[in-house]
Amino acid sequence: MPEPVRVLASFPRPRPTTNPYIVMLAQALERTPGLELHYFSYRTALLGRYDVFHAHWPEILVDGHGPVKTAARQALFALLLGRFAITRTPVVRTVHNLALPEGLSPVQRILLLAFDHLTTHRIRLNTSTELPPGQTVSTIPHGHYRDWFAAHPGPAPVPGRFGYAGLIRRYKGTETLVQAFRDLDGEAWSLVVGGRPSSPELAGTLTEAAAQDPRISTRLAFLTDAELVDVVGSSQLVVLPYRHMHNSGGALTALSLNRPVLVPDNTVNRRLADEVGAPWVQLFDGELTAADLQRASSAVQGLGAGDRPDLTGRDWSGAGQAHLAAFREAIGLRSGGTRRTGSRRRR
Repeated sequence: MPEPVRVLASFPRPRPTTNPYIVMLAQALERTPGLELHYFSYRTALLGRYDVFHAHWPEILVDGHGPVKTAARQALFALLLGRFAITRTPVVRTVHNLALPEGLSPVQRILLLAFDHLTTHRIRLNTSTELPPGQTVSTIPHGHYRDWFAAHPGPAPVPGRFGYAGLIRRYKGTETLVQAFRDLDGEAWSLVVGGRPSSPELAGTLTEAAAQDPRISTRLAFLTDAELVDVVGSSQLVVLPYRHMHNSGGALTALSLNRPVLVPDNTVNRRLADEVGAPWVQLFDGELTAADLQRASSAVQGLGAGDRPDLTGRDWSGAGQAHLAAFREAIGLRSGGTRRTGSRRRR
């Protein structure tokens, strides 16, 4: 029997605040025969024995709390890149975003571009992710969250309520949602915004805007699973006014909880709408407006308590084997079909 493929993930062992996608992926990989999953630490990454490095958001590895920790992480990341180059360790990257994040320092940008150059194989979450020519790719759809939230029964939707739940960042356009909602006339409407803002400035902006409209309530803190289910479940329509949206765990969270979503009109979201069935995915073009909110709310009025979007293509049962196939392809590409001993260094 062949040895299992030893995979080092770019994330540490999951904690209560870890992204549910990462937790469910880790569980799927741990259940997969022929695959041995290891969690990230720089000690393991630099000195451990593994066959493949699997990255999700590599920018996390070059950032830290404060300048000293950031500089230390960048130095360790540079050493890690050196190991990958010397040992020809295959690097597999799941492509969550189309471009590097904004606000990077010159050093961070150089390190991440070097990491991209060393990437052997890419995993995309939808077929709309375009990659440079000549690169190998596997498509493994983002799984649903129905099992994840099954232990938390949600409330019935409140008529006329819009909701937003999840981390609040500038690019997600939450302030635009608040402003568009404030332009709606009528006391029958309500809006709840839940999630932790990325900065005190953003939290202050949202708090000030919400205070001017009694129909708006906010929970500007990290949401537990039960709290997230309460925010999403109480909403008749979940609104995700992202300025840039390519792969959205937020949209799948809402759909997994049987709530329709209003999202930007782009190729990815149009395909999602076709996949899950009407009227679960509503689209808006350009800047979100009160008219978009009103139109989308009217479009989902016919959904009943027993209606569910079609998420059969998002089941987790095959995710582990699909990732294993991608890892094996990367090993074959890097080693010419045989596994090199350079990436199997013992501690």
